Amino acid sequence: MMRLRACWRLLRVVWHILVGLGTIVLVFPRLSPDKRHARIQAWALEMLACIAITLVVKGSPPAIGPMLLAANHISWLDIVVVHAARHCRFVSKDEVGRWPLVATLANAAGTLYITRESRRDAMRLVHQMAHCLRDGDVLGIFPEGTTGDGSTLLPFHGNLLQAAILADAPVQPVALQFVDGSSGAISFAPCYVGDDTLLQSLWRTLCADNVQAVVQFGTPELAQGRDRRAWASDLRTTITNLRS
Repeated sequence: MMRLRACWRLLRVVWHILVGLGTIVLVFPRLSPDKRHARIQAWALEMLACIAITLVVKGSPPAIGPMLLAANHISWLDIVVVHAARHCRFVSKDEVGRWPLVATLANAAGTLYITRESRRDAMRLVHQMAHCLRDGDVLGIFPEGTTGDGSTLLPFHGNLLQAAILADAPVQPVALQFVDGSSGAISFAPCYVGDDTLLQSLWRTLCADNVQAVVQFGTPELAQGRDRRAWASDLRTTITNLRS
């Protein structure tokens, strides 16, 4: 029964992705940026429904930009979860821009790309992000730089926070958790860490029941004289507290 339910959910996911691709090709060219953002948020909410994950939003997402959302990182599903709570333009590794189908979805969502091994490209991205923030965009980053299992947070890297410092823009801490809806205990089903493959994580998620994606928005803050490393450390503490 569990496998049949998971297979049905997988079919719904595939169909929803195809619908999303069709919307990008046929509908997006006629939409304003605000309407595109609304479509992306609605699509993300429907994707969570396909996977049978309930979204729980706490705190206040930003109504307008400029804002840099800084969130902890657990799963490939994090981007969908945040989009469902509040559309933003995420920063992602450049390989994503070369993945079939995924790249089309990411590009439509306004994703910014970085070559992680290149310091020069990191500086390019920081200035691009600062420009976007000055234009009033809402951006999203994962300062851990990789995924953890959700039980604790990895060290935060401050490089991309430099964009908020340059643009004098606020950063809003965002705490992500996947929990069992009955017990409130951490659900490790959506984790994508260590030796996990994307398919293993996806199948585990599809087989799980009563999983909630909890998004806790904290209070936006300015650098107030902090450098990016000190700010990153403070944000890690804040997000840890938001998850408790």
